[in-house]
Amino acid sequence: MSDKVVRTADIKTLIKNNIRSYSMIIILLLIMIIFAPLTNGRNWSERNFTNIFFQYSYVLILAVGMVMVIIVQGIDLSVGSVCAFVGALSMFIYNTGIGMPATLILSLAMGVAVGAYQGVWIAYGKMPAFIVTLSGMLLFRGLTYIITNVSPVIPTDNGYSLLATGILDEVMGLEKIGPYFPMSFIIALSLLIIFFLTEFSARRKKIENDFEVIPLSLFIVKLVLVSIIMLGLAERFARFRGLPIVAIVLGITVFVFNFILSNTVLGRYIYAVGGNPRSAKLSGINSEMVTFIVFCFMGGITGLAAVVSTGYMNSALPQAGNLFELDTIAACYIGGVSAGGGIGTVIGVIVGGLVMSSINNGMLLMNLGTHYQHVVKALILLLAVFYDVYTRRKTGLG
Repeated sequence: MSDKVVRTADIKTLIKNNIRSYSMIIILLLIMIIFAPLTNGRNWSERNFTNIFFQYSYVLILAVGMVMVIIVQGIDLSVGSVCAFVGALSMFIYNTGIGMPATLILSLAMGVAVGAYQGVWIAYGKMPAFIVTLSGMLLFRGLTYIITNVSPVIPTDNGYSLLATGILDEVMGLEKIGPYFPMSFIIALSLLIIFFLTEFSARRKKIENDFEVIPLSLFIVKLVLVSIIMLGLAERFARFRGLPIVAIVLGITVFVFNFILSNTVLGRYIYAVGGNPRSAKLSGINSEMVTFIVFCFMGGITGLAAVVSTGYMNSALPQAGNLFELDTIAACYIGGVSAGGGIGTVIGVIVGGLVMSSINNGMLLMNLGTHYQHVVKALILLLAVFYDVYTRRKTGLG
């Protein structure tokens, strides 16, 4: 039995191909470090880590859908208005006494219906996504004002807000074990075991099929870093109140759509349509159907974000969702999605969303007004797109 030669990728090539992902993670860490003395360390507190997920989870959820839209060379300017519209309708539905699970399902269905409505115009009507979703932004904002009569809609009890601000340990009635609530560590360790098994299995299959793999030393470093991040985040949650339910919702959303993009035929079609629509069409891919499905995904995810954002406010406000689209699009471009389409990952936009959330959170802790936040967001978005255009031109891709 001969020993199989393991083909390892060149380290310099790996760094060059993944420089955007690595740089965003480094920037996120630097932002947290820079804000530490400016906020007297409050941005590193366990309370603040939980509050970030409560306050900005809608951005991260919306970014998961927006990344697919931008990959197929589209855009969705209506997500803020749709969040307000679906949030108001879901609050009316919840107040009938139907219960939160049914309300959530109906909210997702309404979001998919909105996505299908816009997707038909874009995919089959051949209209620019910018125009269709701009129309949708105005349409659904107006409908929100009509159905709410320009007045807040208040839930009949606190059950609606449980998804957005609830804590799993409290719902399960778990007590502290020493200084920690247990569920964060239980979930984190379970996920790490699954992650380790998946990574080792994927590496073994690549070696068996004579594909390149990263050097073993870097592979181990990757596992160690992911473990530190997961356990560190679990420790922050566990020390304060426990595991936020919205963190579980976000995790499931990220897992499902990252799997779709990375491991399914539909995911490959999405990248193909975004990379070169004409070539995708000539190769037999139904690009119209792919684009339609992507906007249906975006609609469903917007419905989920609507319930989360409305639950955080514990009321459906007619003006809710203002500038959600800016935060979401900025998170995508910061997270490595290409303005030219065809490039982007779910994990990347989550990092981009965390960068935006950390900046917003740091400025809030410094008691800076929202006008400063708008200035910073605008500059970050401009620089992110410039970086993408510059790197694509330099590598001959754009």
